[in-house]
Amino acid sequence: MSILAILVLWECLSLFEVVPNYMLPSPAQTVEAFIGDFWLLMSHLKVTLLETLLGTVMGVVIGYASAMLMDRWEPAYKAFYPIVVLTQTIPAVAIAPLLVLWFGYKMMPKIILIILITFFPIVIGTLTGFRSADKDAINLMRSMGASRWQIFKHIKFYNALPNFFSGLRITVAYAVVGAVLAEWLGGFAGLGVYMTRVKKSFAYDKMFAVIFLISGISLILIWLVDVLQKKCMPWENAEPIKRKRDENKWIKN
Repeated sequence: MSILAILVLWECLSLFEVVPNYMLPSPAQTVEAFIGDFWLLMSHLKVTLLETLLGTVMGVVIGYASAMLMDRWEPAYKAFYPIVVLTQTIPAVAIAPLLVLWFGYKMMPKIILIILITFFPIVIGTLTGFRSADKDAINLMRSMGASRWQIFKHIKFYNALPNFFSGLRITVAYAVVGAVLAEWLGGFAGLGVYMTRVKKSFAYDKMFAVIFLISGISLILIWLVDVLQKKCMPWENAEPIKRKRDENKWIKN
């Protein structure tokens, strides 16, 4: 309902030219621009999605592995955690031009920027999940002779799942934005390249069309993460008693 209200307000602002029409095209003009450039947008979208997929997968793998290392080995935590935090104090818009300068205008700098953006939410969220595991349960397993791997498999892994998926939601949203940002600063194809071209021609209706396309892709990716979480954590959607039974069954397996 709120989205519909925003669209109506937007249409009124454009219709009565509260903001000049060439600066704020109406929703109808935006849809028309999207349909008119549909196939061109799809060709650029394929490049952006490929960069997003590669960068996100690599960022998630590196982030999860780093969280495991810092949780397992305290010296690694003390050495790398400040560096992980420090990486987030440098704006992505400042790093992107350097990556383009160092690695050229192809796909490599885009993937590296996406890894840098997506790495942080995964490693912080997962590490928090590992370290917030029930200490009593861990001590009980140790007293029964459980190995570190068994403690990780049966307690820490499942305890970190909610944090991991929370970080993954942030990751997939940032990944698309990161890819577009890197393309904006240099490249041969992708939605960011498309945006720079239509901006230079003052085609703001096409600018709004690609902005809404990026937002739509981000929402779809977040929805896919929700679906994946429900598949990986079926006990979360069960009744309280059944949820506890299902959780115990998954942990035993």
